[in-house]
Amino acid sequence: MLINNETIIKDDNELIRRKSADVSLPVSDEDRALLMDMLKYVDNSTVPEIAEKENLRPAVGISAIQVGVPKKMTAIIIKDEDGNKTCEYALVNPKIISNSVEKACLESGEGCLSVADAHEGFVYRSARVKVKAYDILQEKEILIKADGYLAIVLQHELDHFKGILFYDHINRKDPFHKEANAQIIE
Repeated sequence: MLINNETIIKDDNELIRRKSADVSLPVSDEDRALLMDMLKYVDNSTVPEIAEKENLRPAVGISAIQVGVPKKMTAIIIKDEDGNKTCEYALVNPKIISNSVEKACLESGEGCLSVADAHEGFVYRSARVKVKAYDILQEKEILIKADGYLAIVLQHELDHFKGILFYDHINRKDPFHKEANAQIIE
């Protein structure tokens, strides 16, 4: 499937608010191909020459609903400042099985491929999560213990399965309200 800035569903499309369904295992060839295309998008989106040529916005994750498929699938790649992958997942049916009471947020706020307009403010999420999922890259069920940035990315992507966008979490009256004891991640 061709995935670029033109084909990604934006937040003015009501489909982005649709709840996603579980994916049957074993993963079908069609679902596997879509998830690998999503992973390729994320990987290529941070390579400036490819991103410009293919009309890709930089991303660390994408969920299937963002390309019009209401299924619980997400692709995540986090790279360090040198462009080396620090983690890479192609997840099917990911589910948070535990989370910390402690909160964290990104100092710069969050963004989303499906959100064109800026929505400034802190998005508080759990500082740590455990996520159980089937990873098609490893061909097995895995447990991800995440904290900091990865924990935030996972929660952002899994929110898409419930039709929730990052700006739904921003305090409308005081967007930059500082929660006591919350971690601010640079």
